[in-house]
Amino acid sequence: MRSRGLEFLGLLLAVSSDASPMGQKRDAGVEVEGIVYEYAQCSEVISPKVFIISMFQPEADIWYSNSEAPGSIGNLLAQNISVPGFSPLFPNAHCLADNSVCQLTTGESEINAAVTITSLLRSPGFNLTQTYFLIAGIAGINPKYGTLGAVAFAQYAVQVALQYEFDAREMPANFTTGYVPQGASAPDQYPTSIYGTEVFEVNSALRDLAVSFAQRAALNDSRAAVAYRAHYAITTPSPPFAAGEYEAATQEPSILRCDVATSDVYYSGKLLGEAFENTTTLFTNGSGVYCMTAQEDNATLEALLRGALSNLVDFSRVIIMRTASDFDRPYPGESAVDNLFYADQGGFQPAIDNIYLAGNEVVKGLLAGWGAGMEQGVKSTNYIGDIFGSLGGKPDFGPGAQNEPLERRSMYSGMQMRMRKRAVAAGL
Repeated sequence: MRSRGLEFLGLLLAVSSDASPMGQKRDAGVEVEGIVYEYAQCSEVISPKVFIISMFQPEADIWYSNSEAPGSIGNLLAQNISVPGFSPLFPNAHCLADNSVCQLTTGESEINAAVTITSLLRSPGFNLTQTYFLIAGIAGINPKYGTLGAVAFAQYAVQVALQYEFDAREMPANFTTGYVPQGASAPDQYPTSIYGTEVFEVNSALRDLAVSFAQRAALNDSRAAVAYRAHYAITTPSPPFAAGEYEAATQEPSILRCDVATSDVYYSGKLLGEAFENTTTLFTNGSGVYCMTAQEDNATLEALLRGALSNLVDFSRVIIMRTASDFDRPYPGESAVDNLFYADQGGFQPAIDNIYLAGNEVVKGLLAGWGAGMEQGVKSTNYIGDIFGSLGGKPDFGPGAQNEPLERRSMYSGMQMRMRKRAVAAGL
C-alpha cells in the first residue's frame, strides 16, 4: 500500500487548510500559511466537467500548490464548499472559479471513501450527470509490472481482501495462502458468496484516452528511487526468484495500463503480493493484471455505481489513476519488514508529483475536447459495472461470465451456508 511518511502524522491533528464546521460557511478571505481561501455556500448548482478524487492531504495539496504553475488547470481553491457528510478532516469540495473542475478529499480507507462519495452524489449543490471522475492517488506497486513513480490506469478494481483468512501459521499444509474466497474452501476456488463489490470494470476506451493524455507528461523521479529500484535487478535465477522477474521495477517511471487491488490492510511481502495477484486473476477470469494496491477504489466505485443506478452520474465517465509510491514486496535479500517500515524507497514524492503531472494532462485533455465530443461521453466498447451486471450487460468476469446468470447472494446467505456446514460437522 502507499507510504505516507511520519511527517504526515501531524496533519491528522491539525488540518487547518480544510477544516470548517459542517454545512457552515467560513468567512471569506481567511489566510492559512500564506494562502488566502475564499469560502462560499452554493448559491447555484455546480455542474463540473471533471471531478478529481483525492484520498489524503498530500494527494490534494499537489493540485493546490501548482495552481499558478505554467500549464496548470488553475486554482482549485477559488471556491470552497462545505458538503454535509464529508470527512470531518476534509469537509469541503473545491472548485475552479468557472466551475469546470472540482476536487475533494475522501479520507483514507474504504469506509471514508464510500461515505464521502455518497454524500457528494446526494448533495443538492452539484449536478454530476455529465461529470468525469478522476480517481487520483498514490499506491503500492507490484515490481513485476512497474516501478516507483509509475502512473497506472486501471480497467479493473478488485477487492482482494474480501475473503476468509487463516493465520499463515495455522493454514492447511496444502494451501499457498491463508486467504480463501468467500463461500469457497480453497484459495483457487471462485467465491460462491458474492457481495457485489468484489470487482468493478470501467470504460477501457476512456482509460486508453486518459493514457494518451497522460503520456504528454514528463514524469518526476528521485535519486533515492533510482538507487532503490536497482536492487530489484535479478540477473540469475535465485529461488524463489526467477531471472528478470522484477525487470519492470528497474526501469524509469512510465505510464502503464494495469489494474488495482483494494484492501484496507496495508500489507508487505512476496507471499501476500502473489496471493493477491492470484486473487485478481481468479476474480476477473484471467483478464485483470494486479499492479497497484490501494485502500479506497472499490468503495468509491460502489458509491458511483449506486449513483449511476439513480441517474445521478454516468459510470462510463470514471478514470482510475494510481501512482507508485512504494513496492508491495521486498527485493531479494530484503525482509518484508524492512520493505514496509525502514527502507528509504524514495518513491513517495515522485508519486505525489506525478499525480499532478499526469493528472493535469488528463484533465486538460478532457476539457479541451468538451466541444468535440467529450461532453457527450466516450462510448464504452467493453462491459462496465459490477459483478452483478447492475447497470445492464453481461460481466466478462465472475461466475456469470461462464455459467448461468449470477444469483445475488447476500451476507446473510453466506452466513446460512456456514451455519449449515457447522451443523453437519456437529452431527445436527
